[in-house]
Amino acid sequence: MIKVKFDKFIGIDWSGAKGPNQPGLQVAVAEAGAAAPKLIPPPKGKWWGRNEVLIWLSRTIKKSKVLVGFDFAFAYAHADLGCYFPGIEMNFKNVMDLWALIEDTCQEGDNFYGGSFYQRKELSFHRYFLSPYGKGDLYAPRKRVTELYCGKVTTPHPVMKCIGAANVGTGSLAGMRFLHRLKNNLNQKITIWPFEKKTGNSVAVEIFPRLYFKQAGTNPQHWRNPETINTALEFFGSKTLSEDWTPNREDEPDALLSAAALRNLASNPTIWSAPDICSSAKNYEGWIFGVK
Repeated sequence: MIKVKFDKFIGIDWSGAKGPNQPGLQVAVAEAGAAAPKLIPPPKGKWWGRNEVLIWLSRTIKKSKVLVGFDFAFAYAHADLGCYFPGIEMNFKNVMDLWALIEDTCQEGDNFYGGSFYQRKELSFHRYFLSPYGKGDLYAPRKRVTELYCGKVTTPHPVMKCIGAANVGTGSLAGMRFLHRLKNNLNQKITIWPFEKKTGNSVAVEIFPRLYFKQAGTNPQHWRNPETINTALEFFGSKTLSEDWTPNREDEPDALLSAAALRNLASNPTIWSAPDICSSAKNYEGWIFGVK
């Protein structure tokens, strides 16, 4: 059981896109209590970049105890076949070995971009992905244990799918590089849940904004409607947003609701204990925060 009294709850709607800045990358903070969450503007320019998020988040964690949620998959399926990449002899002691592999493979990519993991044809990893370069001969729409349980409410897309509107794969590759760096930079100041048993000052978890809309009985496709957003916020015990605020992008309400959901769910011990059903979930796959 992780028992930390958090000062801030941070929802980060992620993006795996190329370039120094990502319009789809949004950051929201909910303070302890019940105040409505707020979007955090980037330190400069119009859009956040992943490098800027790392700097801002690292500074925030050094000053406060935070529960931060990232909207990307922390790992690939493992429990179904007992490995990440069937057919490749690789000894992963835990998920952090996977993150290190991805970082080593993609280190030339700026701003944590992870596309080269499936682009490098001299390596075998491209065979496991559905990408703009084709469908790998070893690709399969595998699901992690948490995604199977999440399917009772809403269905996540396969993590190795790196093409199309429901592309979660490229963002997850960038995200795993980000987690590798975040952990290396902050060490004991951050616990990556559920992989680490020891309690840190701050905790990082995987989130899924669409899940929170669904749990609130609202339709995430109606994200432009302030009433939909405020209904979902109220479900998670949050005060509502100003009536004259309307979102510019879907990523904004996703980040806002995620911050409020983190604040509400953090006090529920069954949420923290959910991954205990499967050793692969705790060591290799991870768990979406809020999936029961």
